[in-house]
Amino acid sequence: MAPETPTRRGAASRQAFIRATGRLLRRQGYAATGLNEIVAASGAPKGSLYFHFPGGKEELAAAAMAQAGVQLGRSIDAVLASSEDLAEGIGRLVDALADGLAASGYADGCPIATVTLEAANSSEAVRAAAAEAFEMWLAALGARMIAAGMDPAAAARRATLVLACIEGGLVLARARRELTPLRDVRAELVALAS
Repeated sequence: MAPETPTRRGAASRQAFIRATGRLLRRQGYAATGLNEIVAASGAPKGSLYFHFPGGKEELAAAAMAQAGVQLGRSIDAVLASSEDLAEGIGRLVDALADGLAASGYADGCPIATVTLEAANSSEAVRAAAAEAFEMWLAALGARMIAAGMDPAAAARRATLVLACIEGGLVLARARRELTPLRDVRAELVALAS
């Protein structure tokens, strides 16, 4: 095991801030998440927060959203690739998101949508991070649809429809505290892709 160096400690603190911020934003949104709460949840030294994120909460939120976007993008790719059948892959994607939502007690919706709805108009950094994450997910969906034989322009439109339905289903399921909206979205998207 390599010895801990100041550089490694710094990288670990930076990641701890990003992970803690991501969890808090996903659960409670941007306005309700304070820097002191982030520091407490991260376990990282408070003094290093502004060293790593001189732009404060806005910069930290954008970094957390970017990381969450990449992680979920990889998951979307993996789930869609788990089946040769496009409809089955989309069904599995909705199932995985529904399972995660239910397992969290309906507290953890989309890691990007929660903050986007609240802060995209007031923060260009947050808006840009959200747009980049959504574009990455749309690209993954579109690529899978093209691989299934769909025309690229039609695949782009259909990817937008699929993502919008899933995001809306997550919001409705979270509000109702039950999975019926996601089950309905799943059924319709699978039928559309079949």
